[in-house]
Amino acid sequence: MPYILNIETSTKNCSVALAKDGEAVVCKEIAEMGYSHAEKLHVFIEEILSEANLQFSDLNAIAVSQGPGSYTGLRIGVSAAKGLCYALDIPLIAVDTLEVLASQISIEEGLIIPMIDARRMEVYSAIFDKNYQKIRDTKAEILTQESFSELNQMIYFVGDSSQKAKTIIQKENFIFAENVIYPSANQMTKKSYTLFTKNLFEDVAYFEPFYLKDFMVS
Repeated sequence: MPYILNIETSTKNCSVALAKDGEAVVCKEIAEMGYSHAEKLHVFIEEILSEANLQFSDLNAIAVSQGPGSYTGLRIGVSAAKGLCYALDIPLIAVDTLEVLASQISIEEGLIIPMIDARRMEVYSAIFDKNYQKIRDTKAEILTQESFSELNQMIYFVGDSSQKAKTIIQKENFIFAENVIYPSANQMTKKSYTLFTKNLFEDVAYFEPFYLKDFMVS
C-alpha cells in the first residue's frame, strides 16, 4: 500500500498529486503566466499531506517529471524531490514528461504527439502509439509545413504548442486536442506506481533532469 508523492513542474503548470497504490488521492495544481513554482510547490505538498491526514514519514517514494521542459521549472521540481528523498531516505522515481502529457488523451487508433513549447517555432516532441508506447524518441525540433507529413495515420497533438502548430502544420489527419495543454501530476500516478513495483529508482545523488537543450531563462 505505497504512498507516492508525484511532482510535475516542467511547464507553467505547478502540479502535485498524492497517490495510493497508483490511484490519485489528492491533487493540487495551478498554471499561471508567470512561473510560481518556487512559491507554490512546497505549499501544495504540505496542503496535500494535511488533507490526506498523512505525515512526510508515511511517504514511500517521490516521483518527479524528468523533462524535457522549462529549465527553471525542472530544477525546482527535481530539487524538491531529491531533498525529500534525502531527508526521508526513500527512493526517487523519474517519469517521462511527454509520456505524462500523452497519457491525458485516450484514442482507439492512430498516434499521439505531445509537444511542449521550446520558444519561437521550436517544440520538444515525441511520438506515442495508442498504448502510450514511445515509437519515436524525444527531440527538439523546429516546426515547418513538412513536419510529421510522412505520417498517414490519425495524429492527435496535445500540449501547449498546439495553437502555434496549427498555424504551420495542417493536414486532414491532424487533430489538435486543445483541452490538453500541460502535463499534470495527476497523470503520473499509474506510471510511477508501476516503476515503484519494479524497483526502477534513480540515484538521488546523481539524477539530473532531461533538459534536452542548453539553459535559457524561462
